[in-house]
Amino acid sequence: MSYLLALLVLILVLFTYLYLRSRKLAGADLSEFDREVAPFAVAKPSKALDDLNQYIREMFGGPGVSATARSGWEAKRERFDTAGLARTDLKAEYRPAEIDVDGNTMTGSWTLVEGYDPDKRILYMHGGAFTVGSDISHRPLSVALAKRTKAAVFVPNYRLMPENSRRDTITDSRVAYDWVLENGPDGPAKAKSLALGGDSAGGNLALMLSNWSRENAARKPDAVIAFSPGVDGTLSSPSLKSNLETDLMLKPLLGKLMKIPRIILLPAMKRHSGMNPADPDQSPIFDDLSNLPPTLILAAQEEVLYDDGARYAAKMEAAGSPATFQNWAGGLPHVWPIFDDKIPEANQALDGVGDFLNAHLNG
Repeated sequence: MSYLLALLVLILVLFTYLYLRSRKLAGADLSEFDREVAPFAVAKPSKALDDLNQYIREMFGGPGVSATARSGWEAKRERFDTAGLARTDLKAEYRPAEIDVDGNTMTGSWTLVEGYDPDKRILYMHGGAFTVGSDISHRPLSVALAKRTKAAVFVPNYRLMPENSRRDTITDSRVAYDWVLENGPDGPAKAKSLALGGDSAGGNLALMLSNWSRENAARKPDAVIAFSPGVDGTLSSPSLKSNLETDLMLKPLLGKLMKIPRIILLPAMKRHSGMNPADPDQSPIFDDLSNLPPTLILAAQEEVLYDDGARYAAKMEAAGSPATFQNWAGGLPHVWPIFDDKIPEANQALDGVGDFLNAHLNG
């Protein structure tokens, strides 16, 4: 009996420790920023959307790599780049560039279309869960933005996990921001106007940079756009669970992860990334969101990161910063604007983003 009692006490102590630690790692309660947002647009049922969802099932639905895996990413990265290279309809110049980061070289490329203005720039942070993606895989978005704004769009290849740390992705992003302010596609030259953009994990980096630039860069961006951004590393958004079955792209990555109790998950995530999940550097929603530039956030109503974007915009507004959140309903996938060759809703979203950027970059 004494052994059983000792075991129960040990379990209770361990549970209490994990609970208190998870509460410390969870950050502030964000539920006050939950709100009902009327759909900005509703996708119409179509064969094109059905075909896209089938493509996503084939691309992402098979045996994949879990979110916490330490290996197996190379094949997935190759598939992403192959998808970007397959877009032979994209007409642009991809001009390579290199940036020094503490003695290491970060590559990237400028996306340039006919008539581009070298002094009007967009720094675009590609998505891919911080583990995949590149300036090649995200050419559909860099070309789409370049065509609609005539800006020079730079996409840096920041260091990816798990070979590198989460802190490395942040460092590289900040160095790229400072570099783009001072360098254009034709060489050293100050930017006259600058926007930030990103999707998914890249949306996280873009919003982090927007916060960071207030006090740490030569100036803030003129505008920020984010497609389906993930902003909360504590994984507290309700849609992470409620939309898991409807998010065909991210369910294979996050499905098993979301079944883990948070008292175990959050300490494990800190160990995995080396950072507190609620650190504003990796969870920008926990930062001060006042005095930020005009920001446009788009998210699909059925995706797991929907509430991340909605909460971020609501907190920006509460802090007095100009934010616009677009709720796109009708079964669209995560980061649907990248599929502008497959569904009309992608071009519709990109046209609106182009109008938003032009209003601030030309202003």
